Amino acid sequence: MAAIDLAGAGTLFRKEVLRFWKVAFQTVAAPVLTAVLYLLIFGHVLEDHVEVFPGVGYTSFLVPGLVMMSVLQNAFANSSSSLIQSKITGNLVFLLLSPLSHRAWFVAYVGASAVRGLVVGGGVLAVTVWFAPLHLAEPWWVLVFAALGAGMLGALGLIAGLWAEKFDQLAAFQNFIVMPMTFLSGVFYSVKSLPGVWQAASHLNPFFYMIDGFRRGFFGASDVSPWLSLAVVGSSFVVVSAVALKLLASGYKLRS
Repeated sequence: MAAIDLAGAGTLFRKEVLRFWKVAFQTVAAPVLTAVLYLLIFGHVLEDHVEVFPGVGYTSFLVPGLVMMSVLQNAFANSSSSLIQSKITGNLVFLLLSPLSHRAWFVAYVGASAVRGLVVGGGVLAVTVWFAPLHLAEPWWVLVFAALGAGMLGALGLIAGLWAEKFDQLAAFQNFIVMPMTFLSGVFYSVKSLPGVWQAASHLNPFFYMIDGFRRGFFGASDVSPWLSLAVVGSSFVVVSAVALKLLASGYKLRS
């Protein structure tokens, strides 16, 4: 049974990767273009007016934030859109008839979401690095936070896809939860520049720790300790993954 589960998870994983790769112009190229536009607009306007870290230009500061934002948004979009499409079109029944455990579903969906998020993030980095000098001061933090962030948002996308029954509900989840948490996490600014109340609010946002820890890998500087960021992001990943696994195990809104 374990061998069947492993083989099934691998097959479902490949199917999910092919699902977004076959329309890569939309799922990969479009987010990269969006990030480049953000960089060109904000970098051009603020490059000579903002210095967050000593000796680091604003455009250079902005690149890691845009990369991580792209990773998070696309990891979430992959698992959530796949599940809601399968529920609406009715082809989810074929997965329900297969001898796959909830753990195999989780590994396949979250794994494919992480792949999409990391591919898009890599594309954003490859394009935007031409606009600003970057070097990897502590590269291990880049890898750790990129992987944890992609995995967490893939799991969160699973929860959203299970909960939503139509595209409007999924859009509401993304527009009122994921998008605000992403944009209020320090992508475009340092939270130290905020008033005290908003600084405190930002420190309640796990997305802030993902982006701050990821940025630490490039500059060797961050708003908070990377170990604190790792503890918060790691704990958040465990909690979100546990919720997703529990919902999958119970068949929440899968068999209705």
